[in-house]
Amino acid sequence: MAGGSSMNDDEGINEINVTPLVDVMLVLLIIFMVTATYITNQSIALELPKAATGADTVSNNLGFSLDAESKLYLDGKPITFEELGGVIAERKKAKPDIQALISADVKTPHGDVVKLIDAVRKNGITNFAINVEVEAP
Repeated sequence: MAGGSSMNDDEGINEINVTPLVDVMLVLLIIFMVTATYITNQSIALELPKAATGADTVSNNLGFSLDAESKLYLDGKPITFEELGGVIAERKKAKPDIQALISADVKTPHGDVVKLIDAVRKNGITNFAINVEVEAP
């Protein structure tokens, strides 16, 4: 017999060749890596204002967005200012120390941003951050 093995034909295969499995997994990994660059999540088109002193926020439990037409979104879903109080109260029950991240397009009127900040503060969220795009030095 080849290789000096003294196996009988009655014995089954006791080893698995993992080379084809590794090859298939590497091909799948490459496919996922290539297609991942084409996958985008749904987002609201905002042109954030630039600030030299901007910093990354650690926690953004509630993500508020105002687009250029002053339409309000909460975590990417449209919401009205009238619904805001109920949603915040509901979320505060689950997490009392909730925080808010406010993003507004540069073309959004200043009064609408102040209206959102006021609504957030009236509903008990005192910790909030305003999202900006950091300017390159």
